[in-house]
Amino acid sequence: MKTILIIEDDDFVLKAYKIKFEKEKFNVVVALDGNKAVAYLKNEPADLVLLDLMLPEINGFDVLAAIRKNEKWKKVPIIIMSNLGQTSDIKRCQDLGISDYIIKSDIKISEVVEKVKSLI
Repeated sequence: MKTILIIEDDDFVLKAYKIKFEKEKFNVVVALDGNKAVAYLKNEPADLVLLDLMLPEINGFDVLAAIRKNEKWKKVPIIIMSNLGQTSDIKRCQDLGISDYIIKSDIKISEVVEKVKSLI
């Protein structure tokens, strides 16, 4: 069973994605803020990370940088899911090696599931 780490502070969004991925037979681990996400980096890597950028404690940009600095996690696919759509934000994430950048309001959960399946 593949493991997905979802780093998201919006409880409604988090629950919706967790339910959908579990129905698709994924193991889902969640982190509600940047500190919990960074703490999770001490564990074995997930097969894929879904990362929001606007997080309490440590923002998603810093979480992304921490993931990429961790040798065990360097090659894990990361999909940014954010409502930040500025070109500079997308470029900053691309420079840190993301697999995809999704504007949350522009995509259905089922489409995210298909993207995840294509990456792992």
